Order: sequence, then structure tokens, then C-alpha cells
Amino acid sequence: MTRRMADEAFRLQQDANRYAEHVKPINELVDSLRDQDGRGWMPHVAPIHGGVEATVLSVLRDPGPKTLDGTGSGYICIENDDPTAARMAERFERVDIESADITPWNAYPWYINKKPSGEQLVAGAETVIQVIELMPKLRVVFLQGNDAVAGWKKVQKLAPSLERDRRLTVVTSIHPGLQGLWTRDPQVRAARIARQEAAFAEVARLLDRSSSVSGTRS
Repeated sequence: MTRRMADEAFRLQQDANRYAEHVKPINELVDSLRDQDGRGWMPHVAPIHGGVEATVLSVLRDPGPKTLDGTGSGYICIENDDPTAARMAERFERVDIESADITPWNAYPWYINKKPSGEQLVAGAETVIQVIELMPKLRVVFLQGNDAVAGWKKVQKLAPSLERDRRLTVVTSIHPGLQGLWTRDPQVRAARIARQEAAFAEVARLLDRSSSVSGTRS
């Protein structure tokens, strides 16, 4: 299923479990980071995800409008009521990766709804490191989009031995939203879709999932 945050009962269930044991350390970190140095608001991680128990850290650029309190869910979640979340949820499902396998985060986790600056990516990288420190079972860092990749480069500068010490595998892909596929050239579009499919399949392989990726068309 996708877009379940549009269902009030589902969203209220997430609210009730906001500080469940598996997500409490991460959402308490979010509480401590909100308004840090005047940066503003930051969404919690939905408890449908694996939190500190997850094996995949999925990193996008920044929280979108559907993460906002009131007009959105208040959470980073692949079940948010927006096209990017829906596309990502569908692709994870196709390779048998469940929401509990994943903890979502952003290269710049404060709400700005625009491309982060280099300075902002450094601040975001510090939070990525903090989240990773809370995830003892983490195996894969899944970077989706150019800004997520740029943010990871900041992580590598701040913590050069992190990947080696934690034995992490980094997988990169295009952004899961339609903007990541946009081009006038159908061959380029097909190549981007293939790259995206291969990236999700690689994450599944690293988690020892047997399912293969079915054809993805948009």
C-alpha cells in the first residue's frame, strides 16, 4: 500500500507510537535538533519504520511539504500522501524491502523545501552521523538523489573512517520523485529507470532478499 498517511486512523496510530522503543532514540534526537541554531522545524521519523533496529538508512534531500504538522503527517515516512513517497514505497515493495527495514532521513533534515546550501549540507551531515550512531544493525546507506550524495561526501569528510569502521555499504540512485526521471530523451529516461531499478535491487541483494525487481515504468 501507499499514501497511508492520508488515512486519519493510520496517522493517529503513528502519533500514539511516536516514542515507541525502536524509534524513541531517533525521535528524541529530532526533538533536540528542532530549532537548533535557528534552523527551524524538523519532522519525526514515523514508527512504521525500523528506527534504531533498521538495516537501511534511506537518505533523500530535505523534508517535503507532506511532512509538515497539520497540513501533512508530521513525519518522514514512505507512506506520506505525496507522489515521491508513493513511488519510493512501491519500489521498496517490489524488492521485498519492508518499511521496518528502513529508517528514512534527509541530507538536510530541517524543513526548507528547497535545495540546501553547502553549509546546510555540513550541518545535515552531522545529523546523519548521529543517526548512524543510534543504529547498531545498519548495513546499507541508500543515497537517493544528487543532494543526498553531496551530503554523504560531507559525512565522509567529517568522519573519514565511518564506512570502514561500521562496515557500511553505500548505494546511490537517482531521486525517487518524477523530477529524477525528467528528460526529453526517452533513451536517457529509460537509462535512469534502469539505474533506479538496479539500485533498489542492490539494496535488496545486500539484505539477502530473494525477490527480483520487476519492470518499472512511469
